[in-house]
Amino acid sequence: MFLFDAHLDLSMNAVEWNRDLTQDLNAIRDREKNLTDKPDRGLGVVSFPEMRKGNIGMCVATQIARFVKPDSKIPGWHSQAQAWAQTQAQIAWYKAMEEAGEMVQITNLTALHQHLTLWRNAESTENLPIGYILSLEGADSFISLKNLEIAYNYGLRAIGPAHYGPGVYAYGTDSDQPLSQKGKDLLAEMDRYNMILDATHLCDSAFWDAMKIYQGPVWASHNLTRKVTPHNRQYSDEMILELIGRKAVIGMAFDAWMMIPGWVRGKSTPQNTGLVIEHIAEHIDHICQLAGSASYVGIGSDLDGAFGKEQAPGDMDSIADLQSITGILSRRGYSEQDIEQIMWKNWVDFLDRSWA
Repeated sequence: MFLFDAHLDLSMNAVEWNRDLTQDLNAIRDREKNLTDKPDRGLGVVSFPEMRKGNIGMCVATQIARFVKPDSKIPGWHSQAQAWAQTQAQIAWYKAMEEAGEMVQITNLTALHQHLTLWRNAESTENLPIGYILSLEGADSFISLKNLEIAYNYGLRAIGPAHYGPGVYAYGTDSDQPLSQKGKDLLAEMDRYNMILDATHLCDSAFWDAMKIYQGPVWASHNLTRKVTPHNRQYSDEMILELIGRKAVIGMAFDAWMMIPGWVRGKSTPQNTGLVIEHIAEHIDHICQLAGSASYVGIGSDLDGAFGKEQAPGDMDSIADLQSITGILSRRGYSEQDIEQIMWKNWVDFLDRSWA
């Protein structure tokens, strides 16, 4: 089945992790086998060939660069100018991938449906370009709102104002503070451009402030449920119902500590916890029960989002294994139409509404 993945940090992997995503996945792993600078070296699961193998023909691909103050325990860039420069290196890589025929940027409905038709009618996906909608994860790299205009003009269509900890425009995971005036001004400017607000990573206070203020389209590219995995990174039932009321789609992420309770970083493994892809169905079921339908759930895998096989389901060797979700949901009684909605159609329907 065609698959739309709403959250992949492709340019981060290319520019910071120094991975050539056009290569065979085993070649990427082999080149990293002696590196120790990052915990996921040699354990990545994403490459363009594997995406094509898994019929993942469309994705939301990110730019990401966090600004941190001197006392921060979270890694990041020491100035907003440096963070901006990093995102510009990332956009340069996306443009190079377009020129190479590996990717194609999607910024409007005409391009969206042309690309969808290309993939769904193709006899083989082996050489097709992967469509991507550009998103910014954490808005710290915007030195001023002028940067938003520049970014919109090169194709940025979604913004998540926060990432982890205190941010320039909003506080994110593992922190909490209401939206500042700078955050409110950012939302107003996003609204002017009809950009998609990615509510993922917003701390609870900022989430509720944003829901009151923002008039434009909202989605949550990669979030799971607090009911299944209690943590501020996940959504409470009240937050999920708010998103459902706004016709948002919530993407299911495959980062182990988000999928099951009790994961201890550095100690837990997919093997000693028994984590498998099917655990994601608990989160899907919960949202569908709250909504009364399968219309608000999608896939936003976050695979290779600064973690690899060491922090992914034990039965996932590559991103292509996301295709096993179809069988998992079918065995749980989901109809073919419901499964199609979750795998790709909910995201496309969302864009049809938002970009009309």
